[in-house]
Amino acid sequence: MPKITKRLVDGLRPPPDGRELQVWDSEIKGFGLRLMPSGVGSYFVFYRNAEGRQRKLTLGRVGALTPDEARDLARLRLSEKLRGGDPSAERRKVRSSITVAELCDRYLEYSRHRVKVSTHKMDVSRIERHVKPLIGHHRVASLTAEDVLRMQSDIIAGKTGAPRAGRGGRTTGGKAAAGRTVGMLGSILEYARQLKLVTENVARGVKKPPEGKVTRFLSFGEIARLGAAIRNAREVEGNASGLAAVEFLLMTGCRRMEALALPVEWVDASAKCLRLQDSKSGYQVRPIGAPALSVIASVEHRNGWVFPAVRGEGHFVGLPKVLGRLCRSAGIEPISPHVLRHTFASVAAGMSYSELTIAGLLGHSRGGITARYSHVPDAALVSAADAVAQRIRLALNGQVALSPSPREYAGQ
Repeated sequence: MPKITKRLVDGLRPPPDGRELQVWDSEIKGFGLRLMPSGVGSYFVFYRNAEGRQRKLTLGRVGALTPDEARDLARLRLSEKLRGGDPSAERRKVRSSITVAELCDRYLEYSRHRVKVSTHKMDVSRIERHVKPLIGHHRVASLTAEDVLRMQSDIIAGKTGAPRAGRGGRTTGGKAAAGRTVGMLGSILEYARQLKLVTENVARGVKKPPEGKVTRFLSFGEIARLGAAIRNAREVEGNASGLAAVEFLLMTGCRRMEALALPVEWVDASAKCLRLQDSKSGYQVRPIGAPALSVIASVEHRNGWVFPAVRGEGHFVGLPKVLGRLCRSAGIEPISPHVLRHTFASVAAGMSYSELTIAGLLGHSRGGITARYSHVPDAALVSAADAVAQRIRLALNGQVALSPSPREYAGQ
């Protein structure tokens, strides 16, 4: 019997007779490797429990574990057996008893330092709001695709909606929330499959509901009316953070929380960019134009935020209400903050910038675009950001012809 080493594993080939190959380790009694005719290999330990029954416990696949890692696991499992335990039986017991809620808790602990902080917080929210109330009591081993579909339908129907704490309004679920929750559940069940708690990821085959593409954008005429409403609101309300945030989003195409939760230290005015440490695509250098930097400079920065809260030490959060009041004042059909991002992209498209350039301005992670601009802002992108922001500022001041309207850009 040879010692199971990397060299030995790399040199193994399936037997020509179509049977599986078993190799036993020379150092640890009961530790072995099984190579299937398909070429898939796995490490295992073979032992007898306290009742003398034979047990074979799979440790993990070749490639997922190194021989040394598999050997350490084998020692651990065999030591459990020497203390009177039965690792194989305990694994089967866990498979049959763990609930979806318990699995979610284990996954959150596992992913805590493996995903972005914002992603982890969103996962916690979706698990507590949707997954646990709807399917948390189900046993993981007995979960079916039908259960996942039913959960998805219930989220769309708003069965897990609830009042928003401290902000007014109500979370109502919807297709977007349902699709993203099912996607997250797929990641959780994939984690369970790797732990061999399940043999199949039942969420992977569930078709997510189409969320619908946002096609609304503001015309130059609407931008002009919005600008007039902002100037009037400054005289009446004096809500500097909220009004400036609307202008900033319109002039940069940033996502809502990229702007609202923007620390002052992430603004690099000399390089005309934002150094986003935690964007949707990870760390990014996002070019912005001089008009957008002027908006930042117009706000009194408190507690380290570019757009500080009116009260308290946090950043500004009341954008939907501010935007709603501005739309009513301007006679514009109510819009979401995302429409401001879409409008920025549409104005850029109307100025004949390419999709590649617009994607760079918006921070899309398409085919290496983000990586290409990840250290210093590209001069061409800075120039484009400056030109688009300047055109939008002129439109806000009513200095751009009302026709033609911006050409729609559907890839925002």
